[in-house]
Amino acid sequence: MDLKQIKDLIAYLEGTAFGEVEVEQEGLRVKVVRHARTPAAAGPGAPSATPAHASEGGQGQTAGAYEVRIPEAPEAGKVIASPIVGTFYRAPAPDKPPYAETGTLVKKGQVVCIVEAMKLMNEIESEFEGRVAAILVNDGDPVEFGQPLMRIEP
Repeated sequence: MDLKQIKDLIAYLEGTAFGEVEVEQEGLRVKVVRHARTPAAAGPGAPSATPAHASEGGQGQTAGAYEVRIPEAPEAGKVIASPIVGTFYRAPAPDKPPYAETGTLVKKGQVVCIVEAMKLMNEIESEFEGRVAAILVNDGDPVEFGQPLMRIEP
């Protein structure tokens, strides 16, 4: 993605009511966020408030009104994703210890958590061996299909 394409995203955002747009192309993700502009006047009889960037260098009001973000590269490791929509649980019961903690070594086929769906407790097994680098969901949180639950490093 080059500078012209980013400028095109900003121009596209100008013509919409959206506050941000995010595009991924060839493995590079760019997010353009429109910031709220300072109002021209605070009320009847109030002095005019001009943003500082509007008067500097003759750039106009849109200078500095947008922010372009390029997210960091994803962290290393493999992800265990939720195979269903439901509620994430780290332990088999509230009074039992969690299946896995950050730093736990897991083997392929080992149960690492539960996703409850329609009152059924579905045990989620690790698809690979490694160390639990991060637990990406809080206990009791709702999860979507394909949502990352844990990151495992080999």
